[in-house]
Amino acid sequence: MAKFDARVDNLVMETRTLWDPSVGELAEEDRRWVASEIHKHPEAASNISYERSHTGFTRLITVTLEDIQRLYLSKES
Repeated sequence: MAKFDARVDNLVMETRTLWDPSVGELAEEDRRWVASEIHKHPEAASNISYERSHTGFTRLITVTLEDIQRLYLSKES
């Protein structure tokens, strides 16, 4: 499990969202919201990695149940 890297993140040109099996079933609308929010705040993701691409890097975040709980709690604050 990699961690957020601010230096590499500045070179991100593409993002991808993967879903940990712990997430279970989520409505498509919820998946879109979670993916959008987690990529707005990648430093909060618990499982993030970077792949080199032709133009920079691709950020891959595997969303966990804990990430979703954290996002919804911060939304309520």
